[in-house]
Amino acid sequence: MEVNKLKKFFAHSLKNLFLSTTALFAVSAFANNKLYVYNWTDYVPSDLVAQFSKETGIEVIYSTFESNEEMYAKLKLTQNTGSGYDLVFPSSYYVNKMIKEKMLQPIDQSKLTNIHQIPKHLLNKEFDPENKYSLPYVYGLTGIEVNADEIDPKTITSWADLWKPEFKGKVLMTSDAREVFHVALLLDGKSPNTTNEEDIKTAYERLEKLLPNVATFNSDSPEVPYVQGEVAIGMIWNGSAYLAHKENPSLQFVYPKEGAIFWMDNYAIPTTAKNVEGAHKFIDFLLRPENAKVVVERMGFSMPNNGAKTLLSAEVANDPKLFPPAEEVEKGIMQGDVGEAVDIYEKYWSKLKTN
Repeated sequence: MEVNKLKKFFAHSLKNLFLSTTALFAVSAFANNKLYVYNWTDYVPSDLVAQFSKETGIEVIYSTFESNEEMYAKLKLTQNTGSGYDLVFPSSYYVNKMIKEKMLQPIDQSKLTNIHQIPKHLLNKEFDPENKYSLPYVYGLTGIEVNADEIDPKTITSWADLWKPEFKGKVLMTSDAREVFHVALLLDGKSPNTTNEEDIKTAYERLEKLLPNVATFNSDSPEVPYVQGEVAIGMIWNGSAYLAHKENPSLQFVYPKEGAIFWMDNYAIPTTAKNVEGAHKFIDFLLRPENAKVVVERMGFSMPNNGAKTLLSAEVANDPKLFPPAEEVEKGIMQGDVGEAVDIYEKYWSKLKTN
């Protein structure tokens, strides 16, 4: 009798253990069935996201931001709530800041079968020397967009041209503190990565004089106000300039003589990510040449992908708006981490926006 009781007890215990283990795997599988992605607006075509979900069974919860500052603040906010993101796309100078603050975890490059597609000259940049925490997603230059129906592009050669009084109410500036101050600091002969408050204050005073000309600050879809005729001149990313030109050939892109702003947006996995495996799968999926080609053609951004360029038509592959000339990339200055001085930029940026 006692033996039978003992057998029943063990059988019952084993059953419970099996059910608990099954439940644990089910919860784990459910958690890994969703991928929370936080990216810039219009950065991944929705049909590519749908294709990834179809291939992997992973549902992508896709949210967007308009500036690095917004992304950083949201990530800080969700760090303690456990409701954060699995994959984010910070710009170069924010990668460095987030590494220092232990907000990112290493990327396991051995899980990326397509990593060899990234050109070597776009790896090992100073913000992440060994690409331990980030990999380039897209790169480009911020220059000047001009509507040739209203302004002769030949008369526009410098960032300083945006201050011309005849452009009152016609200028677009990106909604990005560092980019906007980059322009003013460059014109002041200062480093766009300065941490000196006096330099930043002087740049602010220069930008204050630009405000009567500014119709809008836009980093959501900066090509749209140009296409809709709301602005005639101003800042634009080269990829957005490509899209704008497709809509209206009169919209032309100019590389300013002082140098354009060189930027790179990157894949990065937050330390609080729950679906790390899914994040690696999504990165590898976007590194496939055929998928990178779709991003280039549809979104107009330069993807650092050797295979994609060979799949593009000669017209697209040789377009200087999509793939900036080497001399312009060389002349462009990449934004670097300014440490605690980011608060100084934010202070004067807030003052500028509320002026």
